[in-house]
Amino acid sequence: MTMEIRDLQFGYGRRSLFDRLTIPSLRPGELVALVGPNGVGKSSLFRLIAGLLRPQAGDILLGGESALQLPHQSRAKRIFLLTQQSGFRAALPVFEAVLLSLRGWQGGRATHADVARVENMLDALGISSLSDAPANELSGGQQQLVAMAQALVRDPQVLLLDEPTSALDLRRQIEVMQLVRDTARNRNIVVVAALHDLGLAARFADRFLLLENGIVAADGTPEAVLRDAATGRVYGVEIDIARTNRGTLIVDAHLV
Repeated sequence: MTMEIRDLQFGYGRRSLFDRLTIPSLRPGELVALVGPNGVGKSSLFRLIAGLLRPQAGDILLGGESALQLPHQSRAKRIFLLTQQSGFRAALPVFEAVLLSLRGWQGGRATHADVARVENMLDALGISSLSDAPANELSGGQQQLVAMAQALVRDPQVLLLDEPTSALDLRRQIEVMQLVRDTARNRNIVVVAALHDLGLAARFADRFLLLENGIVAADGTPEAVLRDAATGRVYGVEIDIARTNRGTLIVDAHLV
């Protein structure tokens, strides 16, 4: 299922954030990195797509169908948004928290297949040892991994990740981004991740979308967008890129 944004308009009060924002088809199987400096509207765009905010005009299309016309429950089944504030207040064991995310919108009792699915997801994220730990007592990085498990176990058609690696150490960042990329490809879903670390984004993303002043300033492969003069202008830096012996893009930036 593809996703497309057409002529989206949205603002807060008198401040216009998006004025006829258009994003061409986001294809299933690709990991798209949404990039741009603070304040360009990455989090707001995610909330618009997920239905937590409503645009003043324009449309969001899921497989050619208007998401704005879908009932809330139907939209929630198709789209999962993992925010930066996905903390836990209740002392719910990690396993139950992830199982509840899986079953919460489906209804009914958990099956053996559901339990196995949660076990496999915790194992994939390397947090099986935390299964019985109260989620609200975990570190910020551990809570972020549990929230990631809640998102991935739902198997949505569109997965939106707002800074999914912000609280993670280097190894966990790589593990999570590999899992996210594999999830997009293996489950053939639309995955969009807002990322500040351009090097990490370039290593794993198939496509970059650069936001600036309510529009897409650049759209293409990570290397093409990083070489685009618009990227340095938007961030206010001079960007140099190179490749390692393994072919990984390295991003360096200098003040201008």
